[in-house]
Amino acid sequence: MIVTRRAAFLTTITLSRPEKLNAFAGTMRQDLLAALRAAEEDANCRVVVVTGAGRAFSAGGDLADMAELQRRRDTEAFRKLLDAGRDVVMQIAGMTTPVIAAVNGVAAGAGCNLALACDSRIASPEAKFSESFVRMALHPDWGGTWLLPRLVGYGRALDILCTGRTVDAAEALRIGLVDRIADDLAAETEAFAQAIAAVPGAVVADIKRALRASRQNELQAQLALESEHQLRAFLSDESAERIAAFLDRRK
Repeated sequence: MIVTRRAAFLTTITLSRPEKLNAFAGTMRQDLLAALRAAEEDANCRVVVVTGAGRAFSAGGDLADMAELQRRRDTEAFRKLLDAGRDVVMQIAGMTTPVIAAVNGVAAGAGCNLALACDSRIASPEAKFSESFVRMALHPDWGGTWLLPRLVGYGRALDILCTGRTVDAAEALRIGLVDRIADDLAAETEAFAQAIAAVPGAVVADIKRALRASRQNELQAQLALESEHQLRAFLSDESAERIAAFLDRRK
């Protein structure tokens, strides 16, 4: 089950199957995709937070469902699950709205890679990350082999992906898997979201586009993109007003 809550500029999307550690089952993948698309289309939404209900972020795919598909050798149904996960990751990558993962507990398998796909990760001290696929003799999906090495480097990614070991919050922060640890996860996540929402949304959207493009651009191409974005910002009424307010020493 996916629960969406909208409050002013912030949309919070909660994975809500706490009795199963928010493992993905049924239409949860498709419902998460629909919730993300709705947030991106909402003109009032400036920041999206993805989190989990109860004591987990998400334990990943539901192994009981997977075992049944294996028993039936139903590769067509399994392919649909893979495609749904891919679509969620690509949706987040293409959004101009920043997406924050508030990781409140276990993030394993697809749950771990959902967190990695977000633009920023804030973890509670109880958060634990695991690329647990290999322990079930499965291969990582949801972009794990692309996302993880870009955050922690090739060697650490190989370690985490090939052992399936658990990474606690402290190690996750040390190696760059998360951006911060928050004792009060909800309050610190909201404060971060408010800080983003306080600046012009069009500039934030272009910054996200530029950061994404920097993963494949050469320096010259990135400089050209920055100039394109900067010229657009320079000509905006909001920039003119903010500069004038600064010079006049007013808010």
